[in-house]
Amino acid sequence: SAWPAAAGREVPAQALRPGSGGSGPAGTRGGNTAMTGCLSLVCIALPWCSSMVSISSVSPPQKLTFTGKCRLTCLYGAVQVFGFTISQEQPSYDLFSPQTHCALTIEAVTYETLEKSKKEMRISARAMLRAHHVPHARIKLMKSFAPLCSLVLLDGLDTSVTRFILNHPEFSHIFRVKVKCIFHFRQRGSCFTPEDAALASTGIGKRDPESGLLLSESSVSAIEELIQACREEDDGCPVILVCGPKSIGKSTLNRYLINLLLNHLPCVEYLECDLGQTEFTPPGCVSLINVSEPCLGPPFTHQRMPRKMVYYGEVSCEQDTERYIDTVKYVFNSYKKEVPLVINTMGWVKGVGLLLLIDIIRLLAPSHIVQINVEDFKDMPRFTPEYINLAAGLHTKGKLQGKCKSMDVSGMEDWKQYEGESDFQTSTTGHKLLCIQPKFPGAGNAGEARVHSSILRDVAMLGYLGQLQPLETRSVLPLHSLIPYQVPFNAVALRVIHTDVAPTHIMYSVNASWVGLCRILDEVRCQTDGPVLLTQTPVCDCLGFGIIRGVDMERMLYHILTPVPPENLRLVNCLLLGNITIPNCVFTNQQGTEGEIPYVTSEYNYDISGAGKLKMKKHLKRREHSRS
Repeated sequence: SAWPAAAGREVPAQALRPGSGGSGPAGTRGGNTAMTGCLSLVCIALPWCSSMVSISSVSPPQKLTFTGKCRLTCLYGAVQVFGFTISQEQPSYDLFSPQTHCALTIEAVTYETLEKSKKEMRISARAMLRAHHVPHARIKLMKSFAPLCSLVLLDGLDTSVTRFILNHPEFSHIFRVKVKCIFHFRQRGSCFTPEDAALASTGIGKRDPESGLLLSESSVSAIEELIQACREEDDGCPVILVCGPKSIGKSTLNRYLINLLLNHLPCVEYLECDLGQTEFTPPGCVSLINVSEPCLGPPFTHQRMPRKMVYYGEVSCEQDTERYIDTVKYVFNSYKKEVPLVINTMGWVKGVGLLLLIDIIRLLAPSHIVQINVEDFKDMPRFTPEYINLAAGLHTKGKLQGKCKSMDVSGMEDWKQYEGESDFQTSTTGHKLLCIQPKFPGAGNAGEARVHSSILRDVAMLGYLGQLQPLETRSVLPLHSLIPYQVPFNAVALRVIHTDVAPTHIMYSVNASWVGLCRILDEVRCQTDGPVLLTQTPVCDCLGFGIIRGVDMERMLYHILTPVPPENLRLVNCLLLGNITIPNCVFTNQQGTEGEIPYVTSEYNYDISGAGKLKMKKHLKRREHSRS
């Protein structure tokens, strides 16, 4: 074992099955709220690292855009954060606004006053403040109180997940306000006020409004049409597929759309088809999740267990598109068409990626396609119903080439039903195309992204591993100090997905690796104590992830760290090892170890030919060569 050994717990030789997904039933959402409103801020610092904010919903529009993290409680009125309306009847919500993503904005919205007079509204607001025992704040806030005003309490926020992430030096700064942002904000006529000090005591810093979500007119129009379609459901539950090139804003739009829909619906289904930038799971997965709570932060702040998930094991499917199609089909089959579905797709829309996207559209048959593009991007045609029907895909044919046939290309299985599952139709019945041109600077240019995609994948994995931290302590425990599970070799099957490994070397590749904890239908049988090796990669349920932090060859045991609950671990009977690696900072940040850090060496000569891993910088533009 490379990390210090620890006593483990025996896991029976069964496997995991995913839970119900989501995070519990949703409460009553805010009613129809107008997007007009302003932030007339009166911030007061309270002695327990929190602040109260008075927000007015009268013109001209103003906003509180911030970086940091806090817990928001609406005491009176209603506010909106990233599309989600929070009223005084609702519980508190955690807000996460790191530097790695567009900043969150709190804005007041109009709300029903039940024909109350101004005096009655003041009495109601004063009673709400009195209940929170803040006499000095109450006096100051009530002086600035106006009709249609909203009162918000912002508390300092500290979670076990964010503590774990911030404990790594590489990510310790992500919730801090950048100095250059403060300087830029001051240049525009602002100065550091008592209100700014009150916000700073909570753990947030004011940002320029342009740092928040920027929506173009085409985006607003498309979103309004989608919300209307989901509320009416005249032709059944809408299936909304969002597509576009890399760094175009697909994930941001999806979060915003989901939050808006949750103002009117108890839940929304979300199908993740982007292996590299997943929303609710670590990278390399295709998943279906029931979303009943708003997304008020980036993916690393809301890692959840999907209703259905398959571990593909790569951040790109270009090496095995057939297995990718099979995986999407397997997961999509769990969608029951009872609530609207939002589908996220990959940013690979050139060449083979474009043909594969056409196959995905034919497979999923969305009712609406949201196509995000920039004017000068010519590799992606308009996905009109006529184009999707006539164009050739990677594994399917357009109508001009004959009837859309099955996937028997290169031995791939047909578009037929899995055993016990409903049939999939590849013919399209027509969809509504909504085209969007993003407004934010650098849209569609991966080289100008705030953070490289590999960094976002690392922090998402840290967000998942942060669930290992005990809730009852405020200190961060290093991973090598946590007690792992002990799993016998013959209790689980093993498969390396992305490459061929000789059986004699399999344990070298498994040790200190990221693995998917899966459940296959076949019973795992082994006549010896040695590992059970699968000859093919199964398309099966993934119930979570773990780190094999050590291999005990004498006792024939895997030592596995995982946040998956024990009742689900009893179902796990398969370990899948893919091309998703543990973030480097997990190895380099092993505090309390003496001598050399396991798996980390400083005695390495990169001058030797072939030394080190060759990293492909796909986001860099290639040099154009002119033909003579």
